[in-house]
Amino acid sequence: MSSNTAAESSTTLPLRTRTHVTRRLIPYLMLLYLMAYVDRANIGVAKLGMQADTGFSDAVIGFGAGIFFLGFLVLNFPASFLVERWSARKLIAMIMIGWGVVASLMGFLGTRLFGSMHLDTQFYLLRLLLGIAEAGFFSGVIVYLSHWYRPGDRPRAKGYFMLSQPVAIALGIPASGWILERIHWAGIAGWRWVFLLEGIPPFLMGFISLWYLTDRPQRAGWLPDDEREWLVEQLRADEERKISAHRVSVLDALRYPQTFLLIAILFLIVTGNQALIFFLPSITNTMKSLPAGLREVAAGLPYACSAVGITTNGIWTQRTGMLRWHTAIPVLATGTSLALAVMARNHAGLMVALLCLTGLTAQAYMPAFWTLPTTIFGKSAAATAVGLICLGNLGGLAGPWLFGYLKTITGNYDAGLWVMAGCMILAGLLATQIRTGYDRRKAVLDGKQEEARGFAQL
Repeated sequence: MSSNTAAESSTTLPLRTRTHVTRRLIPYLMLLYLMAYVDRANIGVAKLGMQADTGFSDAVIGFGAGIFFLGFLVLNFPASFLVERWSARKLIAMIMIGWGVVASLMGFLGTRLFGSMHLDTQFYLLRLLLGIAEAGFFSGVIVYLSHWYRPGDRPRAKGYFMLSQPVAIALGIPASGWILERIHWAGIAGWRWVFLLEGIPPFLMGFISLWYLTDRPQRAGWLPDDEREWLVEQLRADEERKISAHRVSVLDALRYPQTFLLIAILFLIVTGNQALIFFLPSITNTMKSLPAGLREVAAGLPYACSAVGITTNGIWTQRTGMLRWHTAIPVLATGTSLALAVMARNHAGLMVALLCLTGLTAQAYMPAFWTLPTTIFGKSAAATAVGLICLGNLGGLAGPWLFGYLKTITGNYDAGLWVMAGCMILAGLLATQIRTGYDRRKAVLDGKQEEARGFAQL
């Protein structure tokens, strides 16, 4: 009887451990990322009110929205190393406190707080500082999750985490719109309250993170002893497998062609996605044939569809292990549906439907794509690679600026949408050239049945 009980416990141990870790970490990390993305993207809604007060053109708004990513890259690269070599818990707490303060400062734009500084300069400076304050959060969490999940379990875990991005936009756009229209306390414009109120939650959560998060499984007092020992041993075995397979070193990651291919792919994807995120509320606002309330809903609806796309592709990726195709196909589909949306420009209902289809696939690539660095490279090299690949986030500077510039010189959004569709199609074609030496079928051939099963269950 006791032997049967022990055998059953051994069989259920992997699932129990993964479930325990997921329930502890993923909802909390999702909440943090949701807050980060709301503060990053709320400029798309606030601009509907602030342009009248500031006189900013779409080109100015687009450049300001994009310069965030220049600041984002300042500390993004070292952050991956700090998570690996120092403390994810402390780094995440510092990031959150800093970005909460800067996000709220956006509400003081054009006030005496900035003295005689030109209004455009204030705007650019605050967006740059917000990027610096938030730098490293995403790449840090990607590396942090590799401390808690084996390769076969990472796509679904990262898929859950990345759900926060579309959820933040789907919920954040209506919430920011509600604040913009209805909150004018003390005679202060609604767009200022959007920034002031939405900067408070991350500031507070920074202090909570110091208490709640744990850096590594070895220190996880909330895990039962058998689960903690199993997880530590599995992660150690994975690292040994990478070493025996001659995984790429830190220096090799700097000159490995796949690293720069992933940078180019991410640059093109982010160029298209970020332009759409920042200007979608303005695009739907031009659909005057739709009621005002429906236009507001239409701005967030594509990103509700994104949540479905990320979840579905994350689960599917975990079952097949085909990281390349689960990256390439959604991106190609996004470019195609975006091009169709431009052609349906004069049919508001059809365009909204095609934008929802665009949203369904626009971010579905993420669970597969962000599993590639920790699959291709060794432990320290993966941290290096993630930092390097995040250079592709410069697309967040190029996309919104180019989109706003094209709108300013043409007077409509069509040219910008065509360029964004082209970026996504090119990114999808490049993604078909990704090469990784590890997938579920290879795990089976190597006799690692338990690792292969990790692709099929959490």
